[in-house]
Amino acid sequence: MKKYGYIRVSSKDQNPERQYAALESYGILKKNIYMDQISGKNFKRPAYRYLLGKMKHGDVLVIKSIDRLGRNYQEILEQWRKITKEIGVDIQVIDMPLLNTNSMNADLTGVFIADLVLQILAYVAETERVFMKQRQAEGIAVAKQKGVQFGPKKIEMPKEFDFYYEKWKNGEISSRKGAEYLNISHSTFYRRCKEKNKKNCNKK
Repeated sequence: MKKYGYIRVSSKDQNPERQYAALESYGILKKNIYMDQISGKNFKRPAYRYLLGKMKHGDVLVIKSIDRLGRNYQEILEQWRKITKEIGVDIQVIDMPLLNTNSMNADLTGVFIADLVLQILAYVAETERVFMKQRQAEGIAVAKQKGVQFGPKKIEMPKEFDFYYEKWKNGEISSRKGAEYLNISHSTFYRRCKEKNKKNCNKK
């Protein structure tokens, strides 16, 4: 019997150290802890898929909380079934011992309560993800109304751009030549020329 740990963080900004510390306190070796840096909306994660293939019947999988496993209601329940029923691995949830499949609550009532709690927590995990996306979308919409620009910062054009733009517009030089004179990429020069054309047309 081997003990494995699984960690998931949604982005590079999130620090996984708290999860590592919690798993290592359960006696899990660092080499047996697998981590994905990815959204919890589905289970298409490299470390998780590798771990599934590595675990064997009788092993134990430890996670910090149910939302670290995932944030999709149906998929959490399906993966839980696959791990515990198909592979035969026990799951321990540090923040919710009631869910531990190898606990003493293995009678019918204990199993029923654990299944019920799992469904509630899986539902909460997905609801939080939906609300998080909604808040993010609302925040972006408000920021755009205030004039906040998203995406990569626009490259500032050299002061000679207007001169070469006019030459390009009049057919005196190609867009590649204009880009070469300004020492910028061809795609940037061409895109800015098109933008300036559109801007000039809107002024008319």
